Amino acid sequence: MTPTLPPTTHKPKPYTGPSPDEVLALRKQFLSPGIFLYYKKPIMLVEGKGQYIWDETGKRYLDGLGGIVTISVGHCHPHVLEAARRQNEILQHSTTIYLHPNIAEFAQKLASKMPGDLKVCYFVNSGSEANDLALLMARAYTGNYDVIALRNSYHGGNSSGMGLTAHSTWKFNVPHSFGVHHAAVPDPYRGPHGRNDPDAGKKYAADVKQLIDFASPGQIAGFIAESIQGVGGVVVFPDGYLKHTYEHVRAAGGVCIADEVQAGFGRTGTHFWGFETQGAIPDIVTMAKGIGNGAPLAAVVTTPQIAGVLSKRIHFNTFGGNPIVCAIGKAVLEVIESEKLQENSLKLGNYVLAGLEKLKAKHSIIGDVRGKGLMLGIELVKDRATKEPAKTECAQILESCREMGLLVGKGSLNGNTIRFAPPMCITQADADFMLEAFDAAFAKLEPASNPKSKPEMAIA
Repeated sequence: MTPTLPPTTHKPKPYTGPSPDEVLALRKQFLSPGIFLYYKKPIMLVEGKGQYIWDETGKRYLDGLGGIVTISVGHCHPHVLEAARRQNEILQHSTTIYLHPNIAEFAQKLASKMPGDLKVCYFVNSGSEANDLALLMARAYTGNYDVIALRNSYHGGNSSGMGLTAHSTWKFNVPHSFGVHHAAVPDPYRGPHGRNDPDAGKKYAADVKQLIDFASPGQIAGFIAESIQGVGGVVVFPDGYLKHTYEHVRAAGGVCIADEVQAGFGRTGTHFWGFETQGAIPDIVTMAKGIGNGAPLAAVVTTPQIAGVLSKRIHFNTFGGNPIVCAIGKAVLEVIESEKLQENSLKLGNYVLAGLEKLKAKHSIIGDVRGKGLMLGIELVKDRATKEPAKTECAQILESCREMGLLVGKGSLNGNTIRFAPPMCITQADADFMLEAFDAAFAKLEPASNPKSKPEMAIA
């Protein structure tokens, strides 16, 4: 039986615009060919409400990717919309050369969510821009140049972000990566140190120390890592990894940068920030995506000492701290608090993860399930012993899920990991639908008659 989406009271408006074919033709003519589309037959989304989105025909989908981990509190949330509407009618733009209450009040609210001495905010427009600024701060503050990032990482599509990124699929063959060294990814599933090794975090961190000793002058500007690797396939580091790595970095004169573009704002459930799940406090934090629930907003938060380095020269961002996006950002934080969305992420994230473990016991193509809160990954393999990536099969699962009304993403270098990161306002009924849709999609790919799919043969 085909899974059915939970009911909703929202009625989408009739769509009267150009057809998908017309839009696709315009896109091919006037937009860069470098931007890509999901699905064999692209879908056109025209309306969203809460955790759901509609195409031009009125078909509804559960947004299981959250606009690529961006819709945090739900599409078109009324509190967020009202904050933007009010500000839109008063003043649409003002730069930081003038005073405006929104940027100051938002900064105060955001800083209240940060641990330690992380209290100074600088607003920009995207995660790529935030990471670029963090890199500038690290180098200017320490006086050092070399930076360590991780293999399998993604930090943006601009020149500096591409240099930090370690996926060949995202790196153009142009000069970049000067002074950047990439350490071994602390992947408990594919790496040499697995989840059964209590010292895995310490062992992976030792590779950072080796890079400092052998690939740098012994002094570095900093270390940057996503708290959970998103584009890389939702890789969750072993306990203690960031703590031990930060010790090596600081001993070499560097600062520690946490990229919270995807893992932040309560998505992990147990903590507001992903780095907190590692028991570590960085020196600089970058954030975007969920901070604005879809608005072009990002930020760098650091200590007063590190922030002070920018006062040595003129540094300015025309749209950073725009009054509208700051109103939106503050409203997003208020919704996360008032609707207890971090708690919901923990509750439903644990529920979905337990359900995915059951699906793993049923479908042999699932090699690993992992994640925290509502940032989850399902890695597909052709064989559990060899861990050969099941790239084609992953694409088929996405197609089957779309047909049933579930939109999810994929990640990792080989595109064989399903990514599930919905708006944090989903319900248990949504979670049940998602698990049923995955089960049906896997069953279609791997029929029950296949002996490999029997539960007794599922544990690798």
